[in-house]
Amino acid sequence: MKKPLILVTNDDGIVSPGIRALVEEASKLGEVVVVAPDSPQSGKGHAITIHDPLRLKRVKVFDHIEAWECSGTPVDCVKLAKHVVLKDRQIDLCVSGINHGSNASINIIYSGTMSAAMEAALEGIRSVGFSLLDYSFDADFKPAKHWIPGIMSFMLERPFGEGELLNVNIPQLSEEEIKGIRLCRQADARWVEKFVEGHDPSGQPYYWLTGEFVNNDEAEDTDVWALKNGYISIVPSKHDLTNYEALNTMKAIETVKKATEKQIAEDITA
Repeated sequence: MKKPLILVTNDDGIVSPGIRALVEEASKLGEVVVVAPDSPQSGKGHAITIHDPLRLKRVKVFDHIEAWECSGTPVDCVKLAKHVVLKDRQIDLCVSGINHGSNASINIIYSGTMSAAMEAALEGIRSVGFSLLDYSFDADFKPAKHWIPGIMSFMLERPFGEGELLNVNIPQLSEEEIKGIRLCRQADARWVEKFVEGHDPSGQPYYWLTGEFVNNDEAEDTDVWALKNGYISIVPSKHDLTNYEALNTMKAIETVKKATEKQIAEDITA
């Protein structure tokens, strides 16, 4: 029986410990091809490269695994994998990560890890983004590795359709402390940001982003609750950002009339 073809990518770079852990587990289930950034790309979201040429180089990073490093973003990596590296082959599953740090709640919007997985889903490929709640380069991925093969096997066995993109976050706990898996919704939480101002040697100001994560949603069906209480959170995700409730509540906006320059001027001076 032919082995499934599994594309592995990430946003922390092709030499990060997280992607090595993911390659090790994926290679137990199928044929693995890696296409990942040549440098860290955290926080890039769904960015793509359009003003510069993309470089793609085959590298020997993993034993007996075909691997390519890309000069672009995580989404660029998936696009090049689909249309260049594996252009004549069917990719059965794309896995992204294991990210060093959380991609729960609002973090999915900024995440290069999840944007790579989402791009794969847009291309018609089942996909999963894996994240561990440990930002350290020396994070211990062993507990997470016990759960990852089962999640990948589940995705490989189900028909492509609803829930083809999963956002998986794993708490920073020992193997014994992880209680299991919870299927969740995305929590209503956000970053309250601050900018620290400094000055360079010439006296010009610069700004460094900081802040804190604030959870406004204490419900027990959210990813933040699951992680806080020792569970692996899985959120079925999708690219559709439509606010369906507003389709009804904002229906009156269709009655707005075209404004003339005179009317605009009168409104401004009123």
